[in-house]
Amino acid sequence: VWSPGTPGVGKTTLGKELASRAGLSYVNVGDLAKEGELYEGFDEEYDCPILDEDRVIDELEDRMSEGGVIVDYHGCDFFPERWFHIVFVLRTENSCLYDRLESRGYTGKKLQDNIQCEIFQTLYEEALLSYKKEIVHQLPSNTPEDLERNLDQIMQWIEQWMKDNN
Repeated sequence: VWSPGTPGVGKTTLGKELASRAGLSYVNVGDLAKEGELYEGFDEEYDCPILDEDRVIDELEDRMSEGGVIVDYHGCDFFPERWFHIVFVLRTENSCLYDRLESRGYTGKKLQDNIQCEIFQTLYEEALLSYKKEIVHQLPSNTPEDLERNLDQIMQWIEQWMKDNN
């Protein structure tokens, strides 16, 4: 299960809760990169490290081949297509997203570019180009009610997938 989306849309909250409910393992790619120092430099403009995508894939390959993993990261175009059976892109209204990112300390270009990314559906488009259209789904992520609905919907999908594939 793959959950891309702009920072602040609720990927981590959803991913952790889903892993707990479904008995799956959860991987936050940002945390994985930080722990293993899987970087290839630093982006001064965005004030953040640059991910070494090849090393991330090497690091995850064994876990992903075993299956039962929820992956949380904002981008998705560098992951092998074979890794995912379904991709959920979380979407958040701009005013709500602005407040979430501002409360995380995002300012200036970093804040504006992430809002633009959401406005132009950049990560949804990226997911559609990277995976088969029928496995990519958008989910609204604005309220606690959205979170519960999304969890219920994804749990139903997981249960159905287990029935169909075991």
